[in-house]
Amino acid sequence: MTPPQGTLAIARMCARTGVSRASYYRYWRQVAPGREQTALRDVLQRLAVAHRHYGYRRLHALLRREGWAVNHKRVLRLMRTDNLLCLRRRAFVPATTDSHHDWRVVPNLARGMHVTGLDQLWVADITYVRLLEEFAFLAMVLDAFSRRVVGWALELHLRAALAVAALQMALAARRPPPGQLIHHSDRGVQYACAEYSALLAAHGIQPSMSRIGSPYDNAQAESFMSTLKREEIDERRYRTAQEARHAIGSFIEEVTTDNGCTRP
Repeated sequence: MTPPQGTLAIARMCARTGVSRASYYRYWRQVAPGREQTALRDVLQRLAVAHRHYGYRRLHALLRREGWAVNHKRVLRLMRTDNLLCLRRRAFVPATTDSHHDWRVVPNLARGMHVTGLDQLWVADITYVRLLEEFAFLAMVLDAFSRRVVGWALELHLRAALAVAALQMALAARRPPPGQLIHHSDRGVQYACAEYSALLAAHGIQPSMSRIGSPYDNAQAESFMSTLKREEIDERRYRTAQEARHAIGSFIEEVTTDNGCTRP
């Protein structure tokens, strides 16, 4: 694609300068790709340095905002070439799943499920958020088809009310018809307890839980949490839970919009 030429069309400029269009395009094909590649790499390096923990998808979204028509595969290729792959931090991880309880554990209904539309499968997970002087905990409900967060909640505790609040947000936002939705989670007490199970049953939602020792059963939820940690949480130093809520809420809205994750 040729770069913008102001208000004049290329044909008119060629006519005014006495240059044929064929000569112009022949010259442009020789020099433009190299210039465009150099300019793109310069912008990509600037963005990668400014957002050290962003992956190629998030940097691709930032490039799109700046007007670059480039696909994510090219961004990944350039990041590998220029050694710009994002930094990853390892830190102490508080336990968020307590599967040693007496509540009923249900079978895994999501395994091998082929999702063809919205509100057929929701996946849920909980992770920790490091604050300045303590930990907060984030519960999230993700629609498996759109890959969009439909409900979330952040509190300073790991009680069932945390997961219930995220589910209530999802129910209010999506209003799924009874009988067609499966809710998948790990075997944590927050998801197995009576309060959470009753809320699912009241809305005609069938529960599903991961198998013991199988982290891949809830891979989609854990993948989103990993992206959230790497590109937002690990790069911040939240002072309070309120500050974390605001920043994480903005990230959730931004990433589902910029990455084109929503589907009609």
